[in-house]
Amino acid sequence: MTRDNSIETSGDRATEETATASAAAPRRAVLLLLTALSVLPVNIYLPALPNIAAAFQADFALVNLSIAGYAIVNALTEIVAGAMSDRYGRRPVALVAVSVFIVASVGCALAPNIGIFLMFRVMQASIAACFCVALVVIKETAGGRQAANRIGYAAMGWAIAPMLGPTFGGVLDELFGWRAIFVTLALLGAAILAISMRELKETSGHGSRLRGNYFVSYGQLLSSTRFWAYTLCMACSMGTLYIFLGGASLAVGASLGGSSAKLGFFMGMVPAGFILGSYLAARFAGRSLSKTLVIARLSTCMGLLLGLVLSISGVTHVLAFFGPCMFIGIGNGLTFPAANLGVMSVRAHLAGTAAGLAAAMSIAGGALIASVTGLFIERPGAVLTLFSLLLKSASLALGAALFATFVDRRTASRSPQGEPAESGQSA
Repeated sequence: MTRDNSIETSGDRATEETATASAAAPRRAVLLLLTALSVLPVNIYLPALPNIAAAFQADFALVNLSIAGYAIVNALTEIVAGAMSDRYGRRPVALVAVSVFIVASVGCALAPNIGIFLMFRVMQASIAACFCVALVVIKETAGGRQAANRIGYAAMGWAIAPMLGPTFGGVLDELFGWRAIFVTLALLGAAILAISMRELKETSGHGSRLRGNYFVSYGQLLSSTRFWAYTLCMACSMGTLYIFLGGASLAVGASLGGSSAKLGFFMGMVPAGFILGSYLAARFAGRSLSKTLVIARLSTCMGLLLGLVLSISGVTHVLAFFGPCMFIGIGNGLTFPAANLGVMSVRAHLAGTAAGLAAAMSIAGGALIASVTGLFIERPGAVLTLFSLLLKSASLALGAALFATFVDRRTASRSPQGEPAESGQSA
C-alpha cells in the first residue's frame, strides 16, 4: 500500500510539473514579445524619415529630433517604470506601457503636422518600461541559473527585432506609405496587449512591494559597490557598441564603394554576434555571473586586438575589419544576461528599480563614451584609430568585470553560505 501511495504521489508530482511547464511556456512567450516590442520602434521607421519630412514639409533636422527625443524619454522611462513596478506590481506597469504605446502609435499614424507627430513619437517611448518588467519577471519566476538561461534567450529576441526592423519598415513605407509603419506598430501593440492581459501574471507579492521614498531606493542602489561594478561593465560594453556604430561607416565606407547596402550587410555581423553570444549565455548559464562577464569581455578584447594587429599589418580586406568587430556583439550578448542579473540581485526588493536605473545609466554612459571618442575619428579610413578606441572601451568593460569578480568574492567571504547573498549587501 505504501509503495502504491508513493507511486501515486510521484505520478501526481510529475503531472503537476508538466502542467507548470506548459503554463510557463506562454508566459515565456509573452515576455519575449514584450522585450522585442520594447526595442522594435527605435529604428523601424528610420528608412521613412525622408518621406516623413517631405509629407510635413519640415526640415530633416527637425524630423530627426524624433530620434533624440525618443532616446531621452526612453532612458527616463526605464528609471521611472522600474521603480513603479516595484511599488505597484509588474503586470499593471506593463499593461499601461503597452496601452500608451498603442495610443501613441495611432497618434503618429494620424498626425496632421510635425509637432503632433513628434509629441506622439516621444510618447511611444513608454514601451521601454516593458524591457525592465520582462527582466524582473524572468528573475522572479526562475532560479538564478535558469534566469540567466531565459534572459539569454530573451536577449536573442531583443537583438533580432532591431535587426529586422529597418527592413520591415522600409518595405511598409515603399508599399503603403510611412503611416503604415505606425499602424502596424499599433496593431502589434494591440495583439501583445491582448496576450499580456491573458498570460502575464503578477510576480511581486504585496508584502514585498516597495514603500517609502523613491530617492531612498535609488540611494540604496547607488551606494552599492556591486551595483556600480555591473552597471559600469554594461555602460562600457554599450560604449564599445556605440563607437562601432558611429565610426564604422567613416572608417570603411569608402572601401565598399559608398554602397549603403553593403555597409548595412556587413554591420549586421555585430547584431548577429550578439544573437550568438546570447545563445551561448543561455546554453552555459551555470557559471557565476562575474566569471561570465570576464569571459565575455575577454572575448571582445581578444577579437578587437586581432583587428588592431591586422590593421597595423596593413591588411585592408573588409572582413579584416568586420570579422573582429563581430566579437563586440558576441561579448555583449554574453554580458547582457549576467550583468542584468547582477544588478537585479543587489537588493531583492528593488529588482525593478535596479533594472531600470542600470539600463538608463548604461545607455547614457555608452553614449557619453561614444561622444568623447567620436572627437578622435576625424577622417575617412581611420581603421587603426577606430580599433584603438574600441579596444580602450572594451578594456574598461573588462576592468569593470574584474572589479565585479573581486566584489563578489569579497561578498562571498562574508556570507556564511560562501556565496554572494541574493540581496547583495553593499560592499
